[in-house]
Amino acid sequence: MVSAPAFAAEEIATENPYGLRAALEQGGPIAQGTFAILVLMSLTSWYVIFTKWWDQRKLLIEAKELDKKFWSAPSLKDGAAKLDKNSAFRQIVDDGLRAADHHEGRLTDSIDKNEWVTMSMARSTHAINGRLQSGLAWLASVGSTSPFVGLFGTVVGIYRALINIGVAGQASIDKVAGPVGEALIMTALGLAVAVPAVLGYNWLIRRNKDVQDRLNNFSADVHGYMMSGSRVARTGVTPAAAPKA
Repeated sequence: MVSAPAFAAEEIATENPYGLRAALEQGGPIAQGTFAILVLMSLTSWYVIFTKWWDQRKLLIEAKELDKKFWSAPSLKDGAAKLDKNSAFRQIVDDGLRAADHHEGRLTDSIDKNEWVTMSMARSTHAINGRLQSGLAWLASVGSTSPFVGLFGTVVGIYRALINIGVAGQASIDKVAGPVGEALIMTALGLAVAVPAVLGYNWLIRRNKDVQDRLNNFSADVHGYMMSGSRVARTGVTPAAAPKA
C-alpha cells in the first residue's frame, strides 16, 4: 500500500503543468523545433570539444616521446619508422624526406634544395594545423548564435502569454504562467548551450597554439638536421610548460 502523502506527491510531480514537457507541448511546433535546434547544437559542440581534445592529447603525448623515440635513432628514416604511421610528426618527416629525394626533376631544377624542402615541410605543417583548427569555427558559431535561438523561443513564449491575456481579458496567473515559464526555459537553454561552447573554444584555441608551436619547432629541427646533418641546438631558451594532456 502507498501512503496518502506519497501518492499525493507523486500525482503532483506527474501532473506539473509548468515543467519542460508541458512547456513543449503547449508551445507547439515552434517551441519543439527551437528546443530540437538547441539540443542539436549542444550535442555537436560537445562532440567537437571531446574530439579536438583527444587529437591534441595524442599530439602532446607524441611530442613528449620524440626525444626517446625519434631523436635517439641513427637516421631520420629510422626515427620516422619508430613513430606511429598516422602520427602528425611522422607526416612532417616523411614529407621532408620525400621532398629531398625528389628534388631533382624538371620542375625543381631551378629551385634550391633548401628552399624546396622548406616549402614542402611548411605545406605539411600547415595541413596539420588546418586539421587541428577544423570544428572550432562551429564552436564559435554555436557560442554566438545559441543565445539568440533561445531568445527566439523567449519571444514566442511572451507572445503566447500576451495572447492568453487578451483572450481572457485579465492577467491571471493560470493564463500566463505556462507561456512565461516556456520563455524562461528557452532563455536558460540558450545560455546552457552557449557557455560550454565559448569556454571550449577558448580552451582549445590555447591548447592548439601550444601544439602548433611544438609542430613548428619539430619541423625546424628536422629541416636543420636534413641540411646540416645534426639537430640544431637550442641555447638560452626555456621551453614553455606543456599543458596537461
